[in-house]
This record gives sequence, C-alpha cells and structure tokens, in this order.
Amino acid sequence: MAIIRVKNLLIRTYIGFNPEELINKQDVIINLEIEAEIPEGALEKDEPDGIYDYKKVTKRIINMVQEGRFKLLEVLTRNILGLIMEDEAVKWARVEVDKPHALRFAESVSLQMERGK
Repeated sequence: MAIIRVKNLLIRTYIGFNPEELINKQDVIINLEIEAEIPEGALEKDEPDGIYDYKKVTKRIINMVQEGRFKLLEVLTRNILGLIMEDEAVKWARVEVDKPHALRFAESVSLQMERGK
C-alpha cells in the first residue's frame, strides 16, 4: 500500500448560493490523501505500468470541479471523494476542500471527508 498526497490543488469553480457566488467563480483549494494498492512486483520494474495514476485522477477532479456548479462545500467534497473511490486500487481516501475568504474574519473555511472500502 502507498499513501499518495496531492497538496494545494487550486481550482476555480462556482461554489455557494449567495447571488454573487452564483455568477462569479471562486478559488477552492483541494488536498487529497489516497491509499492505493501497489501490485506485487511493480516496484522492481521501476515502470508506471500497474501503479495508481494520480495524474489521471487529478485531471478528472480538475475537470469535474471547473465544469460544475456547487451550492454546498459538502456536496463538492463528497463528489470528489466519490470520483476517487471509483478506482479499484483505492482502499481509502480523504478529501479536504478549502474555500478561501468564505467568512469575513477568517482566512478560509474547509471541509474534510474520508471513506474506505
């Protein structure tokens, strides 16, 4: 098993339900932790064949977030987690989505969810 971390993935999307949030994209910062299986013998070859493709899942997340519209941080976080968990190699994942400047006197608000198989 391996734990893969993708840190501070910055994506612009529609997030929120206030009138200005419905018409203006905002930044979200996404952090991922993914526990994935490493097939036996895969490391001896030093080749990417059979290894969990974090670039592929990151591209899928970027596309989903950029193209989507989300009223709730909870729904965005759940959808990202669901996308990650579709891969059979993934045994557990944690997703944190950070919404900068969501509150007047706070740097950000974040939500974290995790799921295992």
